[in-house]
Amino acid sequence: MAQETDEQVVLPEYLRRTYTWAYLDPRNMRWLDRHVVVSFILWGNADRLMASAYREFSAGQEVLQPACVYGPFSRELSAVVGPTGYLEVRDIAPVQIAHTRPKLAGLSNTHLVRANAADPVGRDFDGVCCFFLLHEIPDDWKVRAVNSLLAAVRPGGKAVFVDYHKPLPYHPLKPIMFGVFKTLEPYAMGLWDVEISDFAEERDAFTWTKETFFGGLYQKVVAVRR
Repeated sequence: MAQETDEQVVLPEYLRRTYTWAYLDPRNMRWLDRHVVVSFILWGNADRLMASAYREFSAGQEVLQPACVYGPFSRELSAVVGPTGYLEVRDIAPVQIAHTRPKLAGLSNTHLVRANAADPVGRDFDGVCCFFLLHEIPDDWKVRAVNSLLAAVRPGGKAVFVDYHKPLPYHPLKPIMFGVFKTLEPYAMGLWDVEISDFAEERDAFTWTKETFFGGLYQKVVAVRR
């Protein structure tokens, strides 16, 4: 059984205003949290992006996932670190914690925590896996979250950020994604013109690499603490 901790965290107003439909309404969550829906939203790239994130971690590691993820992501990441490892899944929304709980049933190596990714983590990890969180938070929160997560990485450990990225100039989906971001994902454009590494106050304490996918629409940024 996955262990669980509930900290006192206040839901930010931007989350209520912008994402109630996607993350706070249990009726919508039931159909959004389907792998086929996640794959559709990511234009068929969900499996590829998830697999790319998993490859950055290994059995026996202690890993932090700073937000719940729709689909099988958390359970599969738990399998990567294995029974000798530890996965801590955090989220700021109680409804997301409650929704994720049954998906992690029976996983003794996994711990659910209600917490704000922009707050200090309070302990360190071998790795941090931040999967499609940054595009959902305002730019000032991006700065706070990136720095809080990097601060939780042990020497030699890594933080992995998988998220949206500015596509190539003539990408056929660029106009569509621009419209989606303007109407449904207003904070995603903050990743189009700013490198994730630029949010880091201790940038030089890490070695940074970036890989893009699907014509530049998605990115994986890995920061390894020196």
